[in-house]
Amino acid sequence: MAHQITDRDGQMYPLVLPGDASGTGGTVRAYLLNRAKPHLPPWLTVAGLGLTGGGANLLWDGSAAAGVGLTLSSVALTAATWWAGRSTSAQRRLHSAVTVAASSSWFTAAALAGPFTGAIPHLYLMGGASFALSWNVRLMLRTSDPEGGGGDKGLLAKVGLARAQLGAGQVEPNRVTAPVTLAAGEQTNDDVAKALPQLASALDVPRTAVRYRPDPDSERRGELVIVPEDMLRYVVEWEGPSNAGGSIADPLVIGRYDDGSPLLLWLPGDPEAKRNSTHVLIAGGTGSGKGDTALNLLTEIMSRRDVVVWFSDPKAFQDFGPLRPGMDWGVEGGAPTEMMVEAIKAAIPARTRWLGAHGYRQWTRAAAEQQNDPKHSCHKDGTACGCAGMPFLVTWMEEAANTLRYLGDSAFTGIAQEARSAGIALVVSLQRPSYDQMSTSTRASLPSVIALGCAADDEGFCLPDEVLAAGAHPGAWGNRRPGYCYVVSPGIDEDRYASPGRTVHFPERVVPMLEVLADWAARNGASPDPVTAKAAERVVGRAYTERKGGEQLQEDEDDMDQGPLVDPEDVDVEEENELPEPQPGDDAPMFDQGGRKPGPEEARQLFAAALEEFERNGQMVVGPKDFNDWCERNKLSRPWVSARLTEAYKDGRLKETNKTGRWRIVPTLTPADA
Repeated sequence: MAHQITDRDGQMYPLVLPGDASGTGGTVRAYLLNRAKPHLPPWLTVAGLGLTGGGANLLWDGSAAAGVGLTLSSVALTAATWWAGRSTSAQRRLHSAVTVAASSSWFTAAALAGPFTGAIPHLYLMGGASFALSWNVRLMLRTSDPEGGGGDKGLLAKVGLARAQLGAGQVEPNRVTAPVTLAAGEQTNDDVAKALPQLASALDVPRTAVRYRPDPDSERRGELVIVPEDMLRYVVEWEGPSNAGGSIADPLVIGRYDDGSPLLLWLPGDPEAKRNSTHVLIAGGTGSGKGDTALNLLTEIMSRRDVVVWFSDPKAFQDFGPLRPGMDWGVEGGAPTEMMVEAIKAAIPARTRWLGAHGYRQWTRAAAEQQNDPKHSCHKDGTACGCAGMPFLVTWMEEAANTLRYLGDSAFTGIAQEARSAGIALVVSLQRPSYDQMSTSTRASLPSVIALGCAADDEGFCLPDEVLAAGAHPGAWGNRRPGYCYVVSPGIDEDRYASPGRTVHFPERVVPMLEVLADWAARNGASPDPVTAKAAERVVGRAYTERKGGEQLQEDEDDMDQGPLVDPEDVDVEEENELPEPQPGDDAPMFDQGGRKPGPEEARQLFAAALEEFERNGQMVVGPKDFNDWCERNKLSRPWVSARLTEAYKDGRLKETNKTGRWRIVPTLTPADA
């Protein structure tokens, strides 16, 4: 069955499908019939010419007037054919005109003298068969080659690939896929990739509508994919999660491709599908729709029953406020994010140890359930252990450029390299994942990317070179196509990497729906497993145990309801009594004007008390700058504080972080070597 692509000049290029959509079966007869169909029209035309010629003879036999009319009609029809073929190739124009002239001449002779008079029947049999076969040969040369490829060379010739062959294609709704065979020893797949802009121009379609998928086993074969209509231009608004109550191991639906098929993403791995777990980078410039894309992915995650979300947002949850109550732990930028990073680093070995003890080589959905299967028991006697399950953990770093400036460009390197085996997915969202913001090691450890519109110079930071060579071009969108994206991730067919998609839009009217989702996640979603919770508590203490801001606020309100706040020494003072008269010495300063510098032992006690105060306030990561006010109050210098920090590190009260000059407080109730 032949299908055609028309370029901007009106030239039609056929793509031949190997099968007929009507479905005639898989027999030899059906195959032969299917192969013969494209060649039948010339023969049917010849047969029709013979029948109409015989019928015309019954009406116009020997008529002089009919002879004049038929002759003029033949000349006019031949001239019209020549005129109509001006936009086609010279060969096609000449072939068509000669065929019409010969057919009309025979028809005139048969109508006036009779189809069986003299040489007329012989001319019909020989000439008709010859012309029909000539069109069959032309079709065969246009749609096949000796190697089984095919295609009219005109389209490829326009883009400098004249010796390439465009083979039998597959036509789907809004998508045409055709195999390309290049000239041996003369052309390579790179030549096709370079010619894609010219090919899009020849077909008068957007640059992103034409892609090339090279054959991994050949340097001169591949598939040309053309999507003539941009179905992504229609905005689709969010109507709720795709699989509420499902498992995080099921695919996350984050939008649609340009051919209308769903845009899917997986976070956990799947041993049976040979799919690895992944981390995700969301990259896109200002106005590219990065916020909607993040909401799309986050709502899919939070609607699943076996996942816990830790979320950092230096923008104070400007876009994600309605979802914050459904997160297990949400922090803003700076020191709170620094503590979250330390907690994640501590959770990785604890979770990996638990998974290994229960017989999991990687996290699967069974790991989130209570461990009642003897195959996944931590008991050495082979009996079911009944341990609580371990939900999947998503650690999300929104506006990560802010965090990377605060913590250093390698802040996430250790997490990105080690967390996947622990059932943890890291999501990093930032505008420009260039190497001056993020270390090369971190970028290399983020195998999945959602690349939205960006500057043309930033394409190489977002997508692999082979995907760009296949036709992906996020720089063509910039901030003019919000939500348009390319997705590269395990589980997605590599042929799809260069296919553009679009995430859904989140208008203001869906905010109540987001709040309902957050409430559902808080009530029905997974709770942190004891292993992960203990690891976080061990390194950041109250910063994690009192992570729910709403609960802490309620405690503060309860304290305020206990009565007026009065200093203990003033409890017995009657409000109605007059103040006593001033006494000698009341106006004397408590300290001299220069202040009082505490002695070494007292200063160390003050420093220990300061660490305890930081711990009580939930700030478990400190550095010299956090002691500025304290130094001013106690007349101590920052170098003195730095020396005390070093001593506390040697004593086990502090531990190093990944940033020079920053220390993590070891909770006082935890052994120093924890």
